[in-house]
Amino acid sequence: MKKLIYSLSLTVAMTLALFSSSANAATEVAKDPAKLEETMTAEQKEAKIRQIKQRVEEIKAMDKSHLSKQERKELKKEVREMKKQANAIGAGGVYLSVGAIIIIILLLILIL
Repeated sequence: MKKLIYSLSLTVAMTLALFSSSANAATEVAKDPAKLEETMTAEQKEAKIRQIKQRVEEIKAMDKSHLSKQERKELKKEVREMKKQANAIGAGGVYLSVGAIIIIILLLILIL
């Protein structure tokens, strides 16, 4: 009887884990700009970058003195989101951590 209960609870837990991970993967594409970037063509990327630049210029040109604290906060959040999108679309690049640099230096010392 215990084996039956354990096997059923394991099956239910694995089924729930499977469904939650597939649902999470479906919503990740919509939320993550890096995954959205993979599906865009070069023309779409350029158009999106132009659109982001235009919006940032509009925000810079705004008179923010008459805005409420909440409105300024929303503008800052919008600019941060656009920066993330622009970095995901246009940025390539390689980022090295300090630990990786130390390992590379040690390997070079050992090889040479």
